[in-house]
Amino acid sequence: MSKLTHKLLKRFSVRNLILISAMAALGLAVKPLIVPLVHLISTPLMIPGGALAGGFYMMWLVMAAALTRQRGSATLTGLVQAIFVLVTGAPGSHGALSLVTYTVPGLIIDLFLLLIRRQIDCRFIAFIACLLANLAGTALTNMIFFRLPAIPLMLSLVTSAFSGGLGGLLTWEILKALSQYGIEVHNHDQAE
Repeated sequence: MSKLTHKLLKRFSVRNLILISAMAALGLAVKPLIVPLVHLISTPLMIPGGALAGGFYMMWLVMAAALTRQRGSATLTGLVQAIFVLVTGAPGSHGALSLVTYTVPGLIIDLFLLLIRRQIDCRFIAFIACLLANLAGTALTNMIFFRLPAIPLMLSLVTSAFSGGLGGLLTWEILKALSQYGIEVHNHDQAE
């Protein structure tokens, strides 16, 4: 392991590295279950299945950021996923470009949280973080692979925003459920 890698990983506690690994694994485990069902809807509409399903596997990046409350967690979660699919050839692999297509949505989440100077501490932030991650993933895979014409691209982006938003709301509901078991996320929105 290089000194730079060691220095970067040293910033994370063992607990947070375990959470990041678990969220990366859950995101990859969910993908093959959801994608075939989503293709039944997305294929006739001529939009990539990931645009519709993406919110349900981007949510794990948001979950990692929320549970660890540490900058870079979403990016590292995406990178772990990318390395796994690259090494194993798992479904969803984009070859070497997986390093980009899986990592950038996490980077977008981390940049969003840095920009607003908050953590995933309310439903609205979870909603926006997941929405932005899925939009970024959809736009990026379109630029690299699909190059859809304008109307299918717009439909794909709208679908992606919808799916991402739903993924963010589901993330928040899971976080609320986890809080019943003592796994807390700081909540500034007490009304939720």
